[in-house]
Amino acid sequence: MDAYHALAVSYDRLTNDVDYKATVEFYMQILEKEGLKPRTAVDLACGTGSVALLLAQMGMQVTGVDLSEEMLAVAFQKSLEQENRPLFVCQPLQNLHLPVAVDLAVCALDSLDYITDPEDCAQAIKRIYKALNPGGCFIFDVNTPEKLKAMDGQVFVDEDEDVFCLWRGEFDPQTNICSYGMDLFQRQGKLWERSFEEHREYAYSQAQLLGYLKDAGFTHIAVYADRRFEAPAEGEQRIYFKARKGKIK
Repeated sequence: MDAYHALAVSYDRLTNDVDYKATVEFYMQILEKEGLKPRTAVDLACGTGSVALLLAQMGMQVTGVDLSEEMLAVAFQKSLEQENRPLFVCQPLQNLHLPVAVDLAVCALDSLDYITDPEDCAQAIKRIYKALNPGGCFIFDVNTPEKLKAMDGQVFVDEDEDVFCLWRGEFDPQTNICSYGMDLFQRQGKLWERSFEEHREYAYSQAQLLGYLKDAGFTHIAVYADRRFEAPAEGEQRIYFKARKGKIK
């Protein structure tokens, strides 16, 4: 089964340790350094909408884009509790098309790594560039190749009283892809339903992504350590990129 189908209904419960607020706060710090106050934003690969909802709470008009209809259904239900609700759209990033351009594009939690064809990743970045207003800002993070390679042979367990998830990591140096085989058990009344999903991430190098950004036309590119205004250290597990559209005064 493809990623984020059966997992969607349990995703937020299994990732309740993810600090979305800290991620969005780092976005805001970057925007402050850039002298930007975006009014519109797109949350790319938005999943269950946690980042999109936080951006909307700040007063932005937000569009959330994701490939998984199941994840978007959860995001929509969460948005019903909020006055300024994001619009959610089902699209692959390499075919991204927004009705109007936006001031800010973000892509959180190594979601870009899920585009496992480098040509598709380069195309997605070109589409993101097109979706931004002049001077707009693109912020995203990825898992480093060091992290993904270290996942090979690792086993992880996530669980609560109604869901049990077993992850197995495998890195293929020939394809440069880390695969996560996931057995998911979800309580259905007195019974448990078992499903399987495979998640795959491409180990993009910093140089590759910088090349894609420059080829798309992005300028004023910066690479940061994990939510720190420092150059990534050796062995860094996650890195952030910031890029702007066009010439900046």
